[in-house]
Amino acid sequence: MSAVHTQSVEEVLTNHRTTSAGLPPAEAAQRLERHGLNELRETISRPAWHMLLAQFREPLILILVAAAIISLFLGDFVESIAILAIVFLFGVLGFIQEYRAEKAMAALRQLSSPVVRVRRQGELIEIPSRHLVPGDIVLLEAGNIVPADLRLIHGVELRLLESALTGESEAVRKETAALSKRSLPLGDRRNLAYMGTVVVHGRGAGVVVATGMQTELGKIADMIQGIESVRTPLQRKLAQVGQHLSLAGLGAALALMAMSLLRGEAFTTTLLTAVSLLVAVIPEGLPAVITATLALGGRRMLKRHALIRKLPAVETLGAVTVICSDKTGTLTENRMTVTHLQTRHHAVSMRGTTTAPAEETQSETAPLLLLAALCNDAHLTFEKAGEPPSLIGDPTETALLLAAEHAGIPCQSLAQELPRIREFAFDSDRKRMTTLHASSASDTPLPPCLHAPVVAAVKGSPDDLLAHATHVLDHGRIVPLQDHDRQHFITVNARLAEAGIRVLGVAFRCIDAPPPPTATAADIETQLVFCGLAGLLDPPRDEVRHAIARSHAAGIRTIMITGDHPLTAAAIAQRLRLAPDGAELRVLAGTELAALADAELEQQCEQINVYARVTPHDKLRIISALQKRGHIVAMTGDGVNDAPALKRADIGVAMGITGTDVAKESAAMVLLDDNFATIVAAIEEGRTIFDNLVRFIKFSFGGNLGKVLIMLGAPLAGISVLPLRPLHLLWLNLLTDGLMGLGLGLEASEPDAMARPPRHPDAAILDRPAILHVSWMGLFICISSLLLAGIWIRLPHAGDEWQTVLFSAIGFAQIGQAWGLRSLTPRLFRFRANYTLVGLTLLTLALQLGVVYLPPLARAFKLHPLPPAALGATAALGVFTFIVVHLQRWLQQRVATRNRGAPQ
Repeated sequence: MSAVHTQSVEEVLTNHRTTSAGLPPAEAAQRLERHGLNELRETISRPAWHMLLAQFREPLILILVAAAIISLFLGDFVESIAILAIVFLFGVLGFIQEYRAEKAMAALRQLSSPVVRVRRQGELIEIPSRHLVPGDIVLLEAGNIVPADLRLIHGVELRLLESALTGESEAVRKETAALSKRSLPLGDRRNLAYMGTVVVHGRGAGVVVATGMQTELGKIADMIQGIESVRTPLQRKLAQVGQHLSLAGLGAALALMAMSLLRGEAFTTTLLTAVSLLVAVIPEGLPAVITATLALGGRRMLKRHALIRKLPAVETLGAVTVICSDKTGTLTENRMTVTHLQTRHHAVSMRGTTTAPAEETQSETAPLLLLAALCNDAHLTFEKAGEPPSLIGDPTETALLLAAEHAGIPCQSLAQELPRIREFAFDSDRKRMTTLHASSASDTPLPPCLHAPVVAAVKGSPDDLLAHATHVLDHGRIVPLQDHDRQHFITVNARLAEAGIRVLGVAFRCIDAPPPPTATAADIETQLVFCGLAGLLDPPRDEVRHAIARSHAAGIRTIMITGDHPLTAAAIAQRLRLAPDGAELRVLAGTELAALADAELEQQCEQINVYARVTPHDKLRIISALQKRGHIVAMTGDGVNDAPALKRADIGVAMGITGTDVAKESAAMVLLDDNFATIVAAIEEGRTIFDNLVRFIKFSFGGNLGKVLIMLGAPLAGISVLPLRPLHLLWLNLLTDGLMGLGLGLEASEPDAMARPPRHPDAAILDRPAILHVSWMGLFICISSLLLAGIWIRLPHAGDEWQTVLFSAIGFAQIGQAWGLRSLTPRLFRFRANYTLVGLTLLTLALQLGVVYLPPLARAFKLHPLPPAALGATAALGVFTFIVVHLQRWLQQRVATRNRGAPQ
């Protein structure tokens, strides 16, 4: 591809055996098989063998290996081998969890691959960018990330930001002509668009000349598509907790060694006891469970149409206090329909009734709809006679195309009959879009008012168009625009907006000759002829009202941020009950927002429910003001200009259907259905995942505290020897705690998950009730297990089974604690289905009993088969633990629910 920039468009198409109509589907399939997927190799993904080896370089593994060496030194070859076997099993378990997490995130990365518009055999279709092949014709527009290396064959005001590849911070204007110099730097090859660069303005088309690792980006391999592999804040906090526990365990082990040596005990026995205590303190299964729960939580969110692109979003979602949402498509159905047309004299309802005869209204509305169809980037195609057309493009623009088509305007042929020769794309500053069309060669019968060599079609904000208009269309004639005309349109605009209807203005200008290349939008968008208004209805989504009510109950505010008219936004907000019950709906317009200083906005942002007519810069100010007030902000966006706000928000949420590639790349989460209710569902899922992580931490820490207290308190129960060997503790920590912990990570949400205020992200992982649970649970396991072992020692004819009783009592108590910590339901001792936990419980029971009753394992663990009475007593302890924990939590939640419902 080194010289492709020196070739003409025709040469490039010929050399790649394609045409401007695109490849046939069969040929594209063959090329995909030959060239492979259009993706960069993921250098962040490690091979499986590397993951497995990494498990055995952890400090914990070295401690366990030390325990095995000590056992070997003491002459216990069998125990040493058993410890090493469990170390290997631990490594395999950690590998399986990390591998599952990696696979889960890889699946999410594939789903986050952008969709591109290509032309194949003359048809415009959308495909995943991974399926692009050399020779494909790709269409580009503002907001797209270039999906492969392209040789541009068409461009209109096309500018690309190539800083990701060249470091150049300024957008580069592109062209299609062949370049003469062969050895040009990448940044000077103005007719090429490189993979990973961003379209910031205009539109164009190009033929794919390189894909995947053959692109310029692939060659230097300094950018990776998809999700960064980062440790989440929760993982970092838990790593610190693990370090603190390890230091505490080391201190306790050294203190125990010192006391034992002062009492004259043998050094080797003392050392083994100290290592046992250290093994008891460290929650070995914690890292694997946390990583797997977060990654699999992302998969669970995917089932609810929320695609997680950055793993920290899983935990941050549970802390969100404010959702800043766009209106169109998120709070509404995004099914735009033209419902009203307003000309100078006539109001036309598109629902079947008009205020004037059909012929008269047709002559009035035809120019308006024709111009709206011309100033339009959507595409309409009829695949089969009698079937609805297929539409590709922005919902507002597709609605205008349909309205024009229904009025008898042949939208499919407009591009040929009235070719677009230039355009000025919509931007948030001008609030309008303009296209220039050559009309002199058109065979389409045009209204007399549009007879001119060049027609500029303009659509956008009615207020802005009226400010730039000097004339108005009246029964096909161009007459001066009077003040009462302006006021009439402004009044109609306000009336429609109050009814929740989005309103666009349409205008035009006839030009005697194509403007020079240096002409700007300001040169063209002046002395406009105002045609009228088009009202579009996008009804609120049925499920959003309920979702907003749920967010209110969860202590989450919902704020609408929109570019629409304040009255339109307020009407939709009222229908959705955006303001909490009893609160006044406050709307702030963009002009009022601009007049506020940052400090004033920070003071007022707590009371404002709707921001209307805002700019991208306004969104940044709103987010900053809310964050300074201590809020955790989720922000939705779909356009290229929304990218800064999506990055600034704590959770950037991009639209999966209407969102641009740039918005999706900037976001932490993508809504696959563009539905506000999905955000609330994702927040609930985020709270559930965090609850499950805390659930496992309480379970693990409570059990580990119990084992530590047993090691320290055994002499008080009359046990003068080592109560539990390192192998016993390792088995209980890894198998019993690890397997049950995995099941707890998949529990359903608590009944009050969306009835309590959000947690603060900087809050401690374990709050006061959680610390109390760990404390009393540790004491309970210690006292009850030692009590059973102590009773067994004192029974007549008691053998050496006391250690097996202690070992089994801890195992059954932990199983009981796990079931007691399950997600609650309104009814006592009733649970939602969690078949994974049921299966893991049966597996844990089988393993626990196998260690006791299978002779080879029992000999390795130095355990003895328990008589039925002893087994029954230890199993009864597990059942009793379950009852106590479950009853305590159920009563605690009942009290909390009653307190939340009590009047303040």
